[in-house]
Amino acid sequence: MSPAAAGPIATPVRLVRAAHPLQALVTALVLAGVATAAGRPLREVGLVAATVLVGQAVIGLHNDLVDRRRDAARGTTGKPLATGDLEPGTVWFAVACAVLLLVPLSLANGLTAGSAYLISVAVALLGNVLLRGSALSWLPWAASYGLLPAFVSYGGWGGAADGDPPTVVVTVLAALLGVAVHVLLALPGLVADNEDGLRHLPLRIALRTGAPRLLWITIAVTVFLVASLVVAGLTTGLSQ
Repeated sequence: MSPAAAGPIATPVRLVRAAHPLQALVTALVLAGVATAAGRPLREVGLVAATVLVGQAVIGLHNDLVDRRRDAARGTTGKPLATGDLEPGTVWFAVACAVLLLVPLSLANGLTAGSAYLISVAVALLGNVLLRGSALSWLPWAASYGLLPAFVSYGGWGGAADGDPPTVVVTVLAALLGVAVHVLLALPGLVADNEDGLRHLPLRIALRTGAPRLLWITIAVTVFLVASLVVAGLTTGLSQ
């Protein structure tokens, strides 16, 4: 069945599948949890979750657009763009609509907080295109995640909201967590990436350690970083 013949219900469902929904939902819930732990009222927690969910959807859809030809050539299943169940034009239109929603949502958290999140998303989008096949593939992930504490700590309700800067410890831990997430998400595609000539950081490490060992090391590092973020939040706090 062609995308045009799929019907009005199938297309939104496929768009959700192309948006990496699990990653988007987990990220939104984690940052909403951070906002809750920081003592933010319920409406602000909901705003944080909605903002992050839309931002992550933009990143996920753009990622599948960038990878669609390579995924199609490899016969990747589970990706509507790769299988031809979604037209690229439809996804680009969805990305544009999501960005138009993301900008006011972000700025509703406050000008500084919203700007930090929009820059974080922009860095992630650039990471989908630049450096992803090089030894510096970790850099956009570190920068994007490193901006998330500022999004939460400066945030509030309304464009005039103005919080406090995040602590250096929390910012560094968040950036390192971004690198760990990069490695975890890259692991399932290491064989294909190697065959396609990519040489990003996770692949370079895996070629030395082996993928199974790298998986366990990365899981341990991720757990350590998450625990460290919790301890930092409970002791030094999120904001300066």
